[in-house]
Amino acid sequence: MLLGTQRVNERNHLEIGGCDAVELAAEFGTPLYVVDEALIRQNCLAYKQAFQREYGDSAVAYAGKAFIVRAVCALMAKLDMWLDVASAGELYTALKGNFPPQRMLFHGNYKTQQELQMAVDHGVGYVVVDSFVELDQLSATAQAAGRVQPILIRCNPGVDPHTHRLISTGKEDSKFGFNIKDGSAMAAVKRALELPGVDLQGIHCHIGSQLLDLTPYTEAAPVMTSFLKQIRDETGVELPVLDMGGGLGIRYLEEHHPPTIDELAKSLSAALLDGIAKAGLTKPRLFVEPGRSIVGEAGTTLYTVGPVKEVSIPEPPGKRVYVSVDGGLSDNPRPALYDALYSALVANKAGDEPKFDYTVSGRHCETDMLIPHIKLPRVETGDILAVQSTGAYNYSMASNYNRFTRPAVVFVYDGKADLVVRRETLDDLLKCDLLPDRLA
Repeated sequence: MLLGTQRVNERNHLEIGGCDAVELAAEFGTPLYVVDEALIRQNCLAYKQAFQREYGDSAVAYAGKAFIVRAVCALMAKLDMWLDVASAGELYTALKGNFPPQRMLFHGNYKTQQELQMAVDHGVGYVVVDSFVELDQLSATAQAAGRVQPILIRCNPGVDPHTHRLISTGKEDSKFGFNIKDGSAMAAVKRALELPGVDLQGIHCHIGSQLLDLTPYTEAAPVMTSFLKQIRDETGVELPVLDMGGGLGIRYLEEHHPPTIDELAKSLSAALLDGIAKAGLTKPRLFVEPGRSIVGEAGTTLYTVGPVKEVSIPEPPGKRVYVSVDGGLSDNPRPALYDALYSALVANKAGDEPKFDYTVSGRHCETDMLIPHIKLPRVETGDILAVQSTGAYNYSMASNYNRFTRPAVVFVYDGKADLVVRRETLDDLLKCDLLPDRLA
């Protein structure tokens, strides 16, 4: 499975963005996150064009939680995208990446006072309000600053997204947002319309992540348009913004066939336009918030293979061959968290036939199984393993478990490789450590 600009070059090596992956590993070390900038650009343009064509007045906000560093924020700014941030750290990164705050949405079910203050002070485009406590707190914060903060109310449409339970966010039983069915969302809307310091502009929902079926979107659309009608009927206010969140899935395995961006835009837009027409509403501006589907397939993680170990196993009788790599749980926790599955190839043997069975494991003090079962060419110590579709929720969820240093990140584009995040050093691991005098 080759993704984006990936190809097998004349040296039988994997090439990404015109750069030889084996040479990247030699120059920058491993583990190494390699990001295909051309594919990110292509995906952003595809989203903007598809929703403009199918719906009309729309905006695409990249969901920074998937992968956010200064270079990503700077790229999104150049592409005239909006940006979804969900913490003070993400907001600060975006600001330092020269992303205009007026094109940001600030998410989160528990925004601290510091974060609300930052949002108001920097003029964030929309704060997506998640609770009554937050609504009152934001009102007071904006008032004290002499400002009026535009907001959206996050709502739960009660739709089952048919994805992993830990990334399902739009059901009625969710820590996020206000339930439409039980009246909480309407109460939040009415409260927001009364409060000073906030300007209610619209409603928001996000049903889940890694969705491989469009049905949840088309089920959520009429719920949201009906709620807009209910708001108009009960308050006399037609809200000008509707944000349908993100969640479109990507290819982690050859057999995955997620809907295309065009298919999502066509299906969701048709459902929304139908609901808007039936409700007799003025068409609101539509926001969507893709993250994984913009950066996921653009990421490849390069590892150096260490020990290759054959182990006898009783069930089924036979053997297992473990390929150990120089990373694992600390740079990709998703297999442990979500039973996530990945595809991979041997970067220095990229065109060879994959005919041997392996289990790819990391080197942490855990089971740390990156890929339980995969066919690869014969793997030897020193080979470079390229794990695909690691652009989303890998760097952003990386840790220092076992005091591992986090990998570097390289953008590749048109034959040029740019280091955008340096590799952590051992001294970086200690930069926040303090040693009491009694222990010195």
